[in-house]
Amino acid sequence: MAFTDLEIERYARHLVLREVGGPGQQKLKGASVLIVGAGGLGSPAALYLAAAGVGKIVLVDPDTVDLSNLQRQVLYTEDDLGRPKAEAGTDRLAALNPHIFVAGFPGAFDASTADELCRDVDLVLDGTDDFGVRFCVNAACVRHGKPLVSGAIGRWTGQVGVFAGQPCYRCLVPETPPEAETCVAVGVVGALAGVIGSMMALEAIKLVTGAGEALTGRLLIYDALSAETRTVRVGADPECPVCGDQVCGGAA
Repeated sequence: MAFTDLEIERYARHLVLREVGGPGQQKLKGASVLIVGAGGLGSPAALYLAAAGVGKIVLVDPDTVDLSNLQRQVLYTEDDLGRPKAEAGTDRLAALNPHIFVAGFPGAFDASTADELCRDVDLVLDGTDDFGVRFCVNAACVRHGKPLVSGAIGRWTGQVGVFAGQPCYRCLVPETPPEAETCVAVGVVGALAGVIGSMMALEAIKLVTGAGEALTGRLLIYDALSAETRTVRVGADPECPVCGDQVCGGAA
């Protein structure tokens, strides 16, 4: 999979990185990534993955662009108001990097679409704010053996983690929290979406290229008000209904 002269110039800063180089950039070019939720987190993640040269990006989002989105969803402009996010986002990414393939799916990620969407990609990013969708994404990733990069934000706090097999996201969040809050209800500082979304893209790049140590089985928590981060390890739940021993036949 040779690079054109334009691609060599475009990815020059990656090509000189010891941890990426030509082999890593080839892996990025050959990779396919599914992004569920093209909102506050999906926007910066998609932009950076497109800029990085990920060969195929699939955006999934059933919503249209609203004026209130523009405070943090940097994938869109006022010209996109009323357009499906999957359509507007696809156009923006294709304009950013014409050397990649971008597809948009303007429907919901649910039990009827999960397998088709997950089956043929290398990894999945989930930046949705609905626990039902999050659980569905996690279950599909476990079924198909796809690494999941999960991000979440609210108010001034964000988190990002990587789940591959055991533990899975349901080990961290077994049930929908009774105090579950959305950004609509509690608010969120716009730049925080950029921080966490960029971290999600970075974890995806590390997973594809094999650079460094991904956050697999760990959760990074960022408090923007205090400018502090901490990382906690997520334990596998042997009774998890998705990846537990009874479900997976005792696989560790």
